[in-house]
Amino acid sequence: MRGQDMRRSENIEDRTAGGGGGGFGIGGIPLGGGALLLIVVVSLLFGVNPLEILGLMSGSGPAVQQSAPPGYGPQTGTPDPRKDFVAAIVGDTEDFWGKTFSAMGKRYTPPRMVLYRNSTASACGQARAAVGPFYCPGDREVYLDTNFFDELARRFGAPGQFAQAYVIAHEIGHHVQNLTGTMEQFDARAAQSDGRTRNALSVRLELQADCYAGVWAASARQRALIDTSDVDSGLRAAAAVGDDQITKGRVPPDAFTHGTAEQRTRWFRAGLDSGDVRSCNTFAQTGP
Repeated sequence: MRGQDMRRSENIEDRTAGGGGGGFGIGGIPLGGGALLLIVVVSLLFGVNPLEILGLMSGSGPAVQQSAPPGYGPQTGTPDPRKDFVAAIVGDTEDFWGKTFSAMGKRYTPPRMVLYRNSTASACGQARAAVGPFYCPGDREVYLDTNFFDELARRFGAPGQFAQAYVIAHEIGHHVQNLTGTMEQFDARAAQSDGRTRNALSVRLELQADCYAGVWAASARQRALIDTSDVDSGLRAAAAVGDDQITKGRVPPDAFTHGTAEQRTRWFRAGLDSGDVRSCNTFAQTGP
């Protein structure tokens, strides 16, 4: 990756203070019975109380008030390479989605990226490292425990910078869904659905975010910021976080909430190959 050629975002809030952990999920989504089973399995994998994950994902956890720490901003001394990398990816997504929204006659308002370790407050409740990176619609912020990248390589077998960039771009994709009204429509449909249907809708929401990550990657490839090896790294990461790979057959497919490895790589590839957000309407497909 040529991350050095990407503009650094200033929408980075650094709350890191030590410790670590990791996972891969999303907050603020209604949950069905099958999703509850999946959460229990994931909590066992990461050694966290499932009630903590439920409190975050349902948005019912306490939104602890705290003074905002200094943002990433100008710093003295040697910058943290990991934080600098996150700022580069977020900055490039800001530029890409800003131009994309402008072409559609809309204005893109970028989210803030919150970097933390172990635990921090969010509008969706208390963010826990074991939940992994997630987007909170309540405050329009992305939350990332910086040690998750180690977990991505070690536990999920997806090393490399572009695997990390894929995770960030996926969460930014949820912000795009929030701005375009897709997330609001999802919430309305999910509230009127049974558990199995809610899970299926959640899969489509996640796969669209994967596709949006692929659309951004297509732009990065066109600008020679990434190459074939980077694309392969992104595809491996998408496959590694498939529900079937994480649960290893311990939950039935109708309990999946993020999509299988095949589905996630296919939709990431759809966005990458087309470079067009119009190719990402997962909700219009007969099957995801």
